Amino acid sequence: MTRALVFSLLASGVAFAQQAEPPQTKPAPLDWSATSSSSRSRALEVASGYKALGYARRDGFWSGTLEKNKPALIALHLFTRNNYSFSAANLTPGSRIRVSIFDRLGNPTSSEESMDETSATAGISPTRSDRYYIRLELTEGDKAETCVVYSYK
Repeated sequence: MTRALVFSLLASGVAFAQQAEPPQTKPAPLDWSATSSSSRSRALEVASGYKALGYARRDGFWSGTLEKNKPALIALHLFTRNNYSFSAANLTPGSRIRVSIFDRLGNPTSSEESMDETSATAGISPTRSDRYYIRLELTEGDKAETCVVYSYK
């Protein structure tokens, strides 16, 4: 069933997200108070609001270029008894992104979603430990450098 979902998503123009930076044996920690002007620092700024709610930030992230009508999927294994928050951001004027979460069968599972000019968030409290897909799409604009970070508690 999962294979059929992946093939149908790929056939519909959805590309699986690849990490833009080369893998490191010891990843650099993400800085909650990053001040440089980048989509990564903006995503961390958005995620910092969840830190006050008791969320711990994961060191993993995805960054890359999103194009209109070419969404990207990030496959993750999420666990029950955890709450997850995904924060995405870009700095391209006139572009908007949407973050959606789907279970392994392709059913939408996002429990919350918010969007503003340069960022979007979605959260989930999985009812079963399993593979989930984070879908990133550009809803306005043509192309935007985007970064996604996530937190859990």
